[in-house]
Amino acid sequence: MIPTESNRRILNFPAVHPSESISPATLLTSLINLANRICSYRSHRFTSNKRNARECIRFVSIVLDALEEFGGSGSDLPDAVVLGLSEMHLTFQKMVYLLEDCVREGCRLWMLMKSELVASYFRGLVRSIATALDVMPLDVLDVSVEVKEMVELVMRQARRASFEAEAEDQVAVAQVSSILDRFAAKQVNSIMDQCRSRIDLDESDLGFVIEYLGLEKWSECDIEIKFLNAELGFQNLNLDSADVLLISSLIGLMCYARVLMFDVVDEQVKPMFQTGSGVTEAVLSNLNADDFRCPITLEIMSDPVTVATGQTYDRSSISKWLKSGNSMCPKTGEKLTNLDMVPNHALKKLIRQYCAENGICISEPAASNKGDVKKTVFPGCAAAEGALKRAATYLVVKLSCGRSAERNKAAFEIRLLAKSSIFNRSCLVEAGAIPHLLDLLASVDPATQENAIAALLNLSKFVRSKSVIVEYGGLSLILDVLKMGMKVEAKQHAAAVMFYLSSIDEYRQLIGETPDVIPALVDMIRDGHKRGQKNALIAVFGLLMHPDNRWRVLKAGIVPLLLDFLQSPDTAELSSDCLPVLSILSETPDGTFSILRIGGLKLCAQALNSCISKTAMEYCVSTLLNLCLNGGRDMVGILASDGSLIGSLYSVLGDGTTRASRKASSLIRMLHEFHERSPSSGPRPAPASTMPQDHYFVHAW
Repeated sequence: MIPTESNRRILNFPAVHPSESISPATLLTSLINLANRICSYRSHRFTSNKRNARECIRFVSIVLDALEEFGGSGSDLPDAVVLGLSEMHLTFQKMVYLLEDCVREGCRLWMLMKSELVASYFRGLVRSIATALDVMPLDVLDVSVEVKEMVELVMRQARRASFEAEAEDQVAVAQVSSILDRFAAKQVNSIMDQCRSRIDLDESDLGFVIEYLGLEKWSECDIEIKFLNAELGFQNLNLDSADVLLISSLIGLMCYARVLMFDVVDEQVKPMFQTGSGVTEAVLSNLNADDFRCPITLEIMSDPVTVATGQTYDRSSISKWLKSGNSMCPKTGEKLTNLDMVPNHALKKLIRQYCAENGICISEPAASNKGDVKKTVFPGCAAAEGALKRAATYLVVKLSCGRSAERNKAAFEIRLLAKSSIFNRSCLVEAGAIPHLLDLLASVDPATQENAIAALLNLSKFVRSKSVIVEYGGLSLILDVLKMGMKVEAKQHAAAVMFYLSSIDEYRQLIGETPDVIPALVDMIRDGHKRGQKNALIAVFGLLMHPDNRWRVLKAGIVPLLLDFLQSPDTAELSSDCLPVLSILSETPDGTFSILRIGGLKLCAQALNSCISKTAMEYCVSTLLNLCLNGGRDMVGILASDGSLIGSLYSVLGDGTTRASRKASSLIRMLHEFHERSPSSGPRPAPASTMPQDHYFVHAW
């Protein structure tokens, strides 16, 4: 019955009434335990509402003495006393939650800004205790006079206690509001303006706020930012627009404070996708994009919801289905007992993390972007815009003229900021961060080089940054890191940058024509770690979108590597990245020759028979179809001799994507036509005079 810390939202108190069947002795024991837990908060540090929290704990400690004496009455407590204890139990639960929030790591700034609301909660809870005591007939209890006097004292003091917002908190809130107002009003006109103004305004005012909140380290400030981001992104919120704007402003303020106030990054938090969901990499490694596709549209869901039958769909697609007059579950065919759509928050977090880790873009519902600094090129409010622009400009100053340690920290801060939102990327690009980051790629310090290339990776996801990287000669510098980076992680990031740059068609051609880029990517596929191999594979896939790059990729010797990955159990997780590359390469005669020459037909057929991913099925079928179209009748005959293949193709017809179904249908038709024209079960080899390269076809199976 004692509440435990959970993933609940801040200032949310999911307390429950004790069961009516609970025995008075058990209820009293639980209530005493709750009171002891509340009193244990005496040793905690309260950033805001200090006196209110201490006073509340004092009241409970007095009540605790009375409760312990009540325990002598055992199970003979009157109903009126049990009722009062039950109401007090509910109040104590809420008080534990409130005190837990007051000392919770990461939410000091938010609790400060909500200090008036928190004070009113303390006031209401203490008065609820007084009300619960008031209904208890103490005269019928066998308790001492001293206890009765203590209870009466608590009731009198509780009714008189004001529990107003404390003066020190109000001063700090006013200071925060003043800083936000100046962020909103003041636009940085130049780097020199930033340098001149920051010492007079920023360090003194921000220093007061940081000191009041007790933030002594960079990591503590970073945790505050993570909490605010989680609060802003929480989907089951009923926040009004004022709260949304306030949180956006506070994120900007804390980002600026983290940049400006702390010279040392005391905890190098992994700057990849951060989540508070507790999802591990082990869980994500067992998932693929098909696990996140809507059964109706077969597209990755951006807003998954669960209907009455327990099936999950994307909100927009199931809404259209229902609005068209359908009352059946599209997947099960069952009649929906109600039309409720319950948001699947856990799945949504998984989808976002998976897509972020794998460079997959998903569409967001238009309404969800409103006021959200994380998802658009707009910051959500003027204060956030001013704070983040100032932070970006300050970081560029440090990149351009700071000492070695300062430049490394600035690159690390840019790495984090660029990871968290589109707007931050826009600010950093406009402030001129990219040329300085490119200069740092030649640094002799491994950490600086890694932070610089990671920052460029995050910035390269922004459209305008791609042209800046290329215009400032970034391709050759990134290639140097790809080939000779001092850390494995730096090489992996360099491969990922190549992938994002290859999203622009003219850059695909330029990258392909740059000597050593494609060979370097293939070398990483051959010898790199799994993350680097995945990054290099998707980079090659992007480059293959330009037809002239296909012969270059083939020349680099990628096909044997891909086929080795398909048949090796140690690299099974890379097969989903190998199949798209094989599919594109098989579209050309040269690619078909390279694949068939070393037994690729058999391996692709085996891959299709073992595929569980719809996307992988599509690429397998596409590759097999291309090999048959380019390889001739004998390849069709070889496939026709595999009795298990036709079953897999029919499975694709029923369960695959629309494109996969069309290709599977074409391949099935080719196999049927072969059987109709060739009654014998075995394939007939082509005459040597008409098939100069028949030796590789013989070994293809």
